[in-house]
Amino acid sequence: MTVMTIEAPSFLPYGRELTRADLEAMPDDGHRYELIDGVLIVSPAPRIRHQRVAGRLYKALDQALPDDLELFFAPVDVVLAEDTVIQPDLLVAPSDAFTDRDLPTAPLLAVEVLSPSTRGVDLLLKKERLQRAGCPHYWVVDPDEPSIVAWSLDEGVYREVARASGAEAFEVAEPFAVRLTPASLVD
Repeated sequence: MTVMTIEAPSFLPYGRELTRADLEAMPDDGHRYELIDGVLIVSPAPRIRHQRVAGRLYKALDQALPDDLELFFAPVDVVLAEDTVIQPDLLVAPSDAFTDRDLPTAPLLAVEVLSPSTRGVDLLLKKERLQRAGCPHYWVVDPDEPSIVAWSLDEGVYREVARASGAEAFEVAEPFAVRLTPASLVD
């Protein structure tokens, strides 16, 4: 049996969970670096289809966005804890909640567009961590189906509040009124 070992890069600490300070030391090399409970998550650049869907969803959300809220594309650091810093594909929060560097609290809405390399992280780890941090709304868009699922926090637990696929209407009233079809994001 052949055992392959990979040596950790010198900028990573050895023998402990990572922190926000460690994340700041990561190289600017085109990868997306996130921390979830002290574990480093590295993602490659997304597919063109992913970016197309994220861009079209950004336009739809921006048109519906109330004046006191801001909408951002990744990469924007969302600091949920000293050992958890994520970068949702899209995020919405009150304008005054941002610092010059990041969002130091859970957003009002976090949106992930699924990719083959991030599907499990987005549907399990990020969803659970955002729920624990008190993020009121979490949406996941699957560009391959196409579909959108929205969850809202209810007594500390995410409950599904909307789901649509293809040409079906996806409609929510919170955190602000939005109506679109998943197909319109990919066609």
